[in-house]
Amino acid sequence: MTSTHNARFIEARLRGMRLARSGRTILKDVTWTVRPGERWVLAGANGAGKTQLLKVLAGSVWPTPEAPRVRQYLWRGELWRAPQGVAAEIGYLGPERQDKYARYGWNHTVEAVVGTGVHRSDIPLHALSAAERKRVTGALRRLGITPLARRPFLTLSYGERRLALLARALVSRPRLLLLDELLNGLDALNRARALRWLQSTSRSALPWVLSVHRAEDVPAAATHALILDRGRIVYRGPCGRAPLERWLVEGARAVRPVRARAAARVAQARNRVPAPGTVVVSLSAADVHLDEHRALRNLTLTVRAGECWVVHGRNGSGKTTLLRTLYGDHGVAAGGRIERNGIEPGVPLETFQRRVALVAPHLQADHPPELTVAEVVQSGRYASIGLNDAPSAADRAAARRAMREFGVLRLAGRTLRELSYGQLRRVLFARAWVNRPALLLLDEPFAGVDGPTQGDLQARIERLSAEGAAVVIVVHRRTEWPRCVTHELQLSGGAARYAGPVRLSRGSSRSETPTRPGR
Repeated sequence: MTSTHNARFIEARLRGMRLARSGRTILKDVTWTVRPGERWVLAGANGAGKTQLLKVLAGSVWPTPEAPRVRQYLWRGELWRAPQGVAAEIGYLGPERQDKYARYGWNHTVEAVVGTGVHRSDIPLHALSAAERKRVTGALRRLGITPLARRPFLTLSYGERRLALLARALVSRPRLLLLDELLNGLDALNRARALRWLQSTSRSALPWVLSVHRAEDVPAAATHALILDRGRIVYRGPCGRAPLERWLVEGARAVRPVRARAAARVAQARNRVPAPGTVVVSLSAADVHLDEHRALRNLTLTVRAGECWVVHGRNGSGKTTLLRTLYGDHGVAAGGRIERNGIEPGVPLETFQRRVALVAPHLQADHPPELTVAEVVQSGRYASIGLNDAPSAADRAAARRAMREFGVLRLAGRTLRELSYGQLRRVLFARAWVNRPALLLLDEPFAGVDGPTQGDLQARIERLSAEGAAVVIVVHRRTEWPRCVTHELQLSGGAARYAGPVRLSRGSSRSETPTRPGR
């Protein structure tokens, strides 16, 4: 340490670190130092070990103890050879923390959630003093989300929750900040807010590490890059010299050949499809309320077999609420109506849900982390979380087929807590596909996945659509629209700003939210 200013922040050192889980090596021979004033980008394919590396750095996961490998922290001139004593000073923000609120039903106001960062607790334990409330207000203002302060946390969109938890991390005044896929699920405005804050740290000695999957998510403020490949470091050094184009841009390019190989199969499937027209699900003048918040307003929508609807709009516009309403998690207020194919009075809703493929972030929170991949995929046969009874031979066979199709059969015996975010997303797709669904409800299905995985998943969506399934998919980026898209729904404040045939071809715009013709 060379200055008093830098002594306020943590320097973390890993030397020859190895991490093994259930006899498998996750990280090997990792040597890395994060110093005050350094801002690192962490890149690599799904399953490369990025999240586990961040957890080792945070002190929540212990490396495999093999001398002379070490993990050390330097703070205030004192060397700590274990995380105890400094772990509370390290801010960590990742999907697991966000999922925790949904799993336990912690639905405090945003102000209260952000305020827990002051006392570094999970839930509010003490009333905030005037000075502490001022800290909370300042963090909300810095991120541009002050209007959310009084909202119950679980009524927020996925992207809004992410920024609220970033504000929570800021009020804790971390000495080292670890951000796992911070930019996932953010619309253009909130993504700009997060990037603006990251840029503002260039005037501080606060060290941070940000994991990313896309080249456009690399902040201008980043000074260094670390690239992992199957648990090993392949680059560690200045960001300007890092081969990020190979690992991020070329990963995105890998989408094209995967999609091209699927084109023939999609064309063959279309030749077997009956004429579309059967109504799969419809809403009429629907209002949906979450607590006291009106999340959907007077929404009318009809989805027919063979149609592919893209739903887009700002964070908080009601996209996730719409998908969960179509699935049956939320009810429609009196005066509106929802109709589902084959569901008449007396027919259980789960009869419909077994014909639906649901892939959504909340499912990652709903499934207990000790479940195995095989158990999660088998549960898709019953649209349940876990299994109430032992799986039948037919359940096991169907799950094996789905796991093989999505490349996760080798993970069948692993628990969810052992998976990367991208691997878990593939598992959820396998779970959704296990019954060959007639309707796909997909909420930000490509968040956190690398380029080749995105290409593979898009191709499978397009193939199932060509076979006659209906698709409703929520995405923020124009590049994530499936080529089979037929209709679009643009939401604003819970109401339909536009609903109808797709207005722009895929190649005519790369904007996140297309504008109306003639605008």
